[in-house]
Amino acid sequence: MKNSRIVFAKRPFGEPDDECFRLEEVDVPPLSDNQLLIKVGWLSLDPYMRGRMNDVKSYVEPMQLGDVMTGESAGVVVESSSERFSPGDHVAVHQGWQSYIVCDDDDPRLMKIDLSNGSLSAHLGVVGMPGRTAYFGLKEVGKPQEGETLVVAAASGAVGSAVGQIAKILGLRAVGIAGGPKKCAYVRDELGFDDCIDYKEEGFTEKLRESCPNGVDIYFENVGGKVTKAVAPLLNAGARVPICGYISNYNDEDITKAETPFHILKSLDSVPEHRFFVVFEWQDRYEEATKQLGNWVKQGSLKYTESIGEGLSEAPSLFRGMLKGKNFGKQLVKIADV
Repeated sequence: MKNSRIVFAKRPFGEPDDECFRLEEVDVPPLSDNQLLIKVGWLSLDPYMRGRMNDVKSYVEPMQLGDVMTGESAGVVVESSSERFSPGDHVAVHQGWQSYIVCDDDDPRLMKIDLSNGSLSAHLGVVGMPGRTAYFGLKEVGKPQEGETLVVAAASGAVGSAVGQIAKILGLRAVGIAGGPKKCAYVRDELGFDDCIDYKEEGFTEKLRESCPNGVDIYFENVGGKVTKAVAPLLNAGARVPICGYISNYNDEDITKAETPFHILKSLDSVPEHRFFVVFEWQDRYEEATKQLGNWVKQGSLKYTESIGEGLSEAPSLFRGMLKGKNFGKQLVKIADV
């Protein structure tokens, strides 16, 4: 049996081009004790992957040339030498861009999926890592209080859309920021945000100010750049800023010289409480989040949409498009029917 995989072939300078990725076919190795073979159905593409391609110090080690491109997948167990997993079990695992995965049954990045919480693809989105990121980032770092105003950037994306909807569930005013009238209409009309401001429109800063008459208590940061500069003056005393990412800087030729949200926030006269976080900080509470997110989806109070590409070979171009905001909702690649 052959495994198709995409490996990291060259460090990018700016936007990753085709030479940064190499498609390979290798034999699937036989299982050792306590291992399982997973047939991948879905691959998640996420902005953090771009940071892993840079050879700079970060919260995790950068990828090395020749590594399988980092990422989370969802699929089905087709063979097992483990007592903990059986053929037919649905799982999610963080083992990169490939069509088959051999995995130890005690790998901390391996999770059994309960489809009663949502579809297999949803476990890479609204009830998976992006949903958990929204859940813990807002609740634990944002520390929301009923009646406060939340602003979230990239509001139509996988994380941002969940942040705003959870804020509404918790009794906050939710104002989104997104690019283009179609995305803004979706955020307002389908997801139920109080407002959504188009950062591409003339007068963006003034429209945002008008939408936040009582200022901003929580700014959930996904973007950076001009969006952060527009939100920063509106932050109230005691505001909190969970920093999930800053995608506007990810393709900078030298990110170490970029003006990041940290620079912008620290330049304010009253510096808000802010910190970068990663969802792995709450790994021991994943089950709690997944069940709660799944319940909200079933109740209709947490909605989502997916951008789906077909085939592993399309992953690099879909990845580039996602970094430019071309996706609408969670960006996924369908690898196979499972």
